[in-house]
Amino acid sequence: MKQIAPLRKGDSVAMAATARKVSPEEMAPAIERLRSWGLNVIVPEGLYDADNQFAGSDSHRAKLFQKLLDDDSIRAILCCRGGYGTVRIIDRLDFIHFAEHPKWIVGYSDVTVLHSHIHTTLGIPTLHATMPINFGREESSATRSLHDALFGERTDIEWDGGILCRPGIAEGIVVGGNLSILYSLCGSPSALDTHGKILLIEDLDEYLYHIDRMMFNLKRNGMLEGLAALVVGGMTDMHDNSVPFGRKAEEIVMEAVAEYSYPVVFNAPFGHLGDNNLALPLGTKMHLDGTDSKKIRIFAF
Repeated sequence: MKQIAPLRKGDSVAMAATARKVSPEEMAPAIERLRSWGLNVIVPEGLYDADNQFAGSDSHRAKLFQKLLDDDSIRAILCCRGGYGTVRIIDRLDFIHFAEHPKWIVGYSDVTVLHSHIHTTLGIPTLHATMPINFGREESSATRSLHDALFGERTDIEWDGGILCRPGIAEGIVVGGNLSILYSLCGSPSALDTHGKILLIEDLDEYLYHIDRMMFNLKRNGMLEGLAALVVGGMTDMHDNSVPFGRKAEEIVMEAVAEYSYPVVFNAPFGHLGDNNLALPLGTKMHLDGTDSKKIRIFAF
């Protein structure tokens, strides 16, 4: 497994828009914050282009991202926001140079396309973390954890998992991200091999029966069998029909993995959780201690 060296003050990081469009006003707080960390922020020409909801055409977004992948002076690429659109450009990208000269790719939500593709095809770590669109004027837990991850601080995260957890201890490479994206990648070259790994899932703004359908699709694809552990982040702003589905998102997840014996933990501080979306390196080996549901820990070693 390739490692990525920690950033230092004076290093260059770049902004990228692989999906939904962004504006200079939306990016200003993040640029200011990154500069306060001593980083040189690259805002590529064309970042603020727009094509309906996208940050420019597929060709435009792919060309800009390719330039950032191939530029060895850039130590990390921060995807500005999610939404939808990264899957439209993933097959236009050439990762040959990146494979020899890796750098942090940072984001969550729709950026799960990049996380999954890079892990599956290259085995290079990426960073599941807050994005520039979420930066406020004040520093938050999410931005502090992003800073620490980029600058090489040890990952050690603790949280209260609630009452539904299946306790246990696990070690393994952490993979995953947004459940809807993982579901959409099944059967493609970007789909994850989850066997023996700690799988992270989170989602936003979904109907409960959609969560059920996606979990059973992952199960039928073998992605829930043989895990080291399952870590469930934010299941945020879920919806129900006029005829209730009858289960909460967490109960749907637990039902889908009921026949397995690995640890399952909930309420993890990852995903669409605003200031509580903490940075977690994907594609790296982590230790999960879920023996006490009130004090769950995941950390690098």
